[in-house]
Amino acid sequence: MTVTENTEPVSFNEGWKFHKGEAKNAQYLSFDDSSWRDQNLPHDWAIEGPFDIQYNARCGGLPFHGEGWYRKSFNISKKAKGKHVTVHFDGAMYNAKIWLNGVLIGHRPNGYIGFSVNLSEHLNYGGENLIAVQLTPEDLSSRWYPGAGIYRNTWLEINNPVHVPKWGTFITTPKITDELANINIKTEIENTTSINKIITIQTIIYSKENQELSAISEAISVNKNEISIINQSTEIANPKLWDLQSPYLYRAETKLFEKGNLIDTYNTTFGVRTINYGSDFGFKLNDKSTKFQGVCLHHDLGPLGTAVNRRATERQLEIMQDMGVNAIRTSHNPPSPEQVQLCDEMGLMIQIEAFDMWEKPKVENGYSKVFNEWHKQDLRDMIRAFRNSPSVVMWSIGNEILEQSDKINGKRIANELAMICKQEDPTRPTTAGFNYYPAPIKNGLASAIDLVGWNYKPRKYAEITERHPNWIIYGSETSSTVSSRGVYHLPIEKYELHESLQITSYDIIGPPWAYPPDIEFESLENNPNNLGEFIWTGFDYLGEPTPFGGKDNSTNGYWNGDWPARSSYFGAVDLCGLPKDRFYLYQSQWTKDPMVHVLPHWNWKGMEGKEIPVFSYTNCDEVELFVNGKSYGKKIKGIDKTPIPINFIDWEGGRYQGDFMSPYRLHWKVPYQAGELKVVGYIDGKKVAEKQIKTAGKPAKIELIADRNQIKSDGEDMVFVTARVVDKEGNLCPNSDNLIEFEIEGEGDIVAVGNGNAATTESFQSSKRKAFNGQCMVFIKASKQPGYINLKARSEGLAKQQVQVQTKK
Repeated sequence: MTVTENTEPVSFNEGWKFHKGEAKNAQYLSFDDSSWRDQNLPHDWAIEGPFDIQYNARCGGLPFHGEGWYRKSFNISKKAKGKHVTVHFDGAMYNAKIWLNGVLIGHRPNGYIGFSVNLSEHLNYGGENLIAVQLTPEDLSSRWYPGAGIYRNTWLEINNPVHVPKWGTFITTPKITDELANINIKTEIENTTSINKIITIQTIIYSKENQELSAISEAISVNKNEISIINQSTEIANPKLWDLQSPYLYRAETKLFEKGNLIDTYNTTFGVRTINYGSDFGFKLNDKSTKFQGVCLHHDLGPLGTAVNRRATERQLEIMQDMGVNAIRTSHNPPSPEQVQLCDEMGLMIQIEAFDMWEKPKVENGYSKVFNEWHKQDLRDMIRAFRNSPSVVMWSIGNEILEQSDKINGKRIANELAMICKQEDPTRPTTAGFNYYPAPIKNGLASAIDLVGWNYKPRKYAEITERHPNWIIYGSETSSTVSSRGVYHLPIEKYELHESLQITSYDIIGPPWAYPPDIEFESLENNPNNLGEFIWTGFDYLGEPTPFGGKDNSTNGYWNGDWPARSSYFGAVDLCGLPKDRFYLYQSQWTKDPMVHVLPHWNWKGMEGKEIPVFSYTNCDEVELFVNGKSYGKKIKGIDKTPIPINFIDWEGGRYQGDFMSPYRLHWKVPYQAGELKVVGYIDGKKVAEKQIKTAGKPAKIELIADRNQIKSDGEDMVFVTARVVDKEGNLCPNSDNLIEFEIEGEGDIVAVGNGNAATTESFQSSKRKAFNGQCMVFIKASKQPGYINLKARSEGLAKQQVQVQTKK
């Protein structure tokens, strides 16, 4: 790779070599890496497996710890000498050490934080250079699957000695009316020379359509070897607001001139919007009352691991929006830049979270080992990276941190972190997720932040509000219901563990602290000024296979007692993104387009004449159930309630058990007979939605469904193809587990397979997969050549199927 000069970041992802294991002297140019494998970034070495009981199921049962090396040779033009040359890592998991030509130039323990390393001093201009990265993630360092490797994007930046540094702008909109928006731009200008400079700074505001809207320019003096801060103000006439329905984005182009010559260009995307919080009204976006219909998301992309892919991230967010989600909590760490950019573009609000632990460890090799040394810089860098994004509506300083019970240090640390947030960004509130009660109140942590988040405390909302009427509260983590897609255990009962290592999808099961979503729905209705909720979780994620294997926060050990349970059951959708029934329960509360859902499946051979509990989730007024054309009557939502068993505790000793009469679900008891199960939704007496399930015959063929029929031929875009085992009429066979083999031709590659089964050691990196309850998925990445991707699927005894996807520039 040869690079000349530029003022915009260019991808540094291609042309690396990778080695898993120790490699003495690998930081030096003379080291022979000819046996190392070629590897483009982003890359997660652990997702390659294998799954093994020697690894911790709490972290996915995958080999994420150990030592790994990346090396890359590149040339820099002689013209770049005297420039400011850096490589930026969006994230490297973790304990990254970076060498350039044998010289250690950078170190960052935190795998979730973006950071830059300055190459300028040690570059061989006009010749070969070697950058080497060593990563040493430790066992017992995470409570979930963290991934491993340089798993986020890398960027090379070549700037003139006077330039706007990374994250060097901060744009705010202090006053907004229908006619005018005031725009304040704070810009840092770094002068790396030993001479004071006179610089002209020009900032131009562009519309989304790239039309110039306003411009401001002034000459300034920037001192040698310093960063100067310049404040500018301008206006936008008739501003278009960023909101959930139309997330409009503007662009500020900052240009620096010296003696009339352009020396730097720096672009910043931002939005114009207002956010307001109050104990008496909750939350308003652009002066419109808005409830948080949020989900917590870990950072992995399911069978793809943690290696960032923009399309895979976008697809996750699309699925969440389809469920009715309007907000994301990045639990429990800073997100990828791509996730925040997509929230900006798609109209999703986002809570960005900094830490899962402070000084007190939850696992022995966790972030607490480096907290004291790194928390200030990590928190500042997180905020600076994302503070221009209109989607960001709050900063979280921690999740369930153990200092909640620390009468001395808890308040001190909380105040310090909150102060850092305000210094870097006074425009957004601070928050945290507390799971102890009332410890963070008594010890002063709750009073240190602006928005008091409560994890699994719906029965405490009224009490907290009564005792602290000026506090603004919300459910920072809620429900924690667990389930397996397409699994139904009868009778309906709240059990602890099932021998199948699967969990019923009637949406009633959870660990001891967890409760069905209905409990939170009721509590939010009864506490209307509560901001809303962030459910645990939107997607299943790798690791933490609760309720199997272990207990959260109470052990540093391995969670392998129920092997091969190795992934989360918490999601409203499974690890592949296929909806569980709970997806539709939330959709029934969070969306307005008429919908109705029915469960369970209708294949119960041997149960003829026995009663099957049939549930329906809807946002309609009433639902009518039909079995083989016979009506079993209408049920009215909110009036005809469904008993669901509950048995959950507060850690402080309160227990809630018995039957909760849910007004959010409808149910019938139906003697089973094969055929058709159908629900019809009515609003104001008119039929507006319906859904049906048919008893499937023997598996006969494979159905392939691509999420898109055309993708980009850029080497990164992806298509996700669902494979369904169906009978000769096309009905899903809900109990089938056929092994499906995939073959691909054309301009794409299979990069992963999956089926949503949280208790299997089948490799994600394969060309075959068993169906899980009738479905599995293949993940395909496009090449850089335009053309077609042909995917073929076959399985013994089933008719073959194929699907074609076009790839275009």
